[in-house]
Amino acid sequence: MRSLKLYGKQDIRFEEAEKAVITDTDDVIIKVKAVGICGSDISRYSKLGPYVEGMIFGHEFSGEVVEVGNNVTTVKPGDRVAACPSFYCGECESCKKGELARCEKLTVIGARHPGAYAEFVKLPEENVLPLPDEVDFDSAALVEPSAVVVHGFYRTTIRPGAEVAVMGCGNIGLLAVQWAKIFGAKKVYAIDIDPAKLSVAQELGADVLINPLDKPAHEQILEHTNGTGVDLAVESAGSPITSAQIFSLPKKGGEVVFMGIPYADINIERFFFEKIVRNELNVYGSWNAISSPFPGREWSTTIHYMATGQLKIKPIISHRLPLSAGPETFDRIINRKESYRKVLFYPEQG
Repeated sequence: MRSLKLYGKQDIRFEEAEKAVITDTDDVIIKVKAVGICGSDISRYSKLGPYVEGMIFGHEFSGEVVEVGNNVTTVKPGDRVAACPSFYCGECESCKKGELARCEKLTVIGARHPGAYAEFVKLPEENVLPLPDEVDFDSAALVEPSAVVVHGFYRTTIRPGAEVAVMGCGNIGLLAVQWAKIFGAKKVYAIDIDPAKLSVAQELGADVLINPLDKPAHEQILEHTNGTGVDLAVESAGSPITSAQIFSLPKKGGEVVFMGIPYADINIERFFFEKIVRNELNVYGSWNAISSPFPGREWSTTIHYMATGQLKIKPIISHRLPLSAGPETFDRIINRKESYRKVLFYPEQG
């Protein structure tokens, strides 16, 4: 079968791989219909995180069930599905407490298990989620990143009527803008230095657009909130710079949730750090997208709001490509040769 395999730093290859086969009674083999590039894929491609040389890459996908193990009862061949790509050990202290996202051995397909940049992928039955007719394959390929965002919002105490600032309008930020509204935010501030990304954020429901190149973000936020700040600030850029600046956005007693991952050291100026102390901020880290019972309410909630149309995915997708375009696409992204939002590959197209 066609696949993309990671062999080393900035070395991803389009080549044939052996098709997945049933080995356990709970196995489900899925024909991949659409698979997206995740920000963590870009990081692992450029810097090498956990990986096995020659492993099939990728983990954000949707598809159609083609074969199941003897004990599988919840899906059958022909079913349209999304899937949670994560594996937890079930034995560490966090798992025993039901805190699955904190599992000591948490991993995903595409790292130590064959991933979804391929024509077929295999997962256990409990990882597989049936799709309603209202959710197409393109949208379903973003169930996983959406679940990551929902997991972060569940960490906070956001209530209807809140004001929320989203720092960074990449794929996670654009999902966060929409989830803020679903969680009841009366006003959402989208912050980015890219006017094109801000335009998409507005299309997806952002009420106020803020470009820090015009004036520091916190100064603009204060102007819009009568000098107080927002109830919740979401860091979704994953930048060392914004990871410090985010502390200047909430009001006293407000909240910050980190959804972005800065792959570099963060130096926090005293002005920003003191906001944590003097404003008695509540700061949350958010990791992965799973909870108990596995895979968690993040997944069912995402699929529900995709089905109702309140969670819009199509404006986030910028490129639709055959899987064979993978090596060139990763190179173009890492070297900033073109502007990308969410990229989807279609293994069926070659």
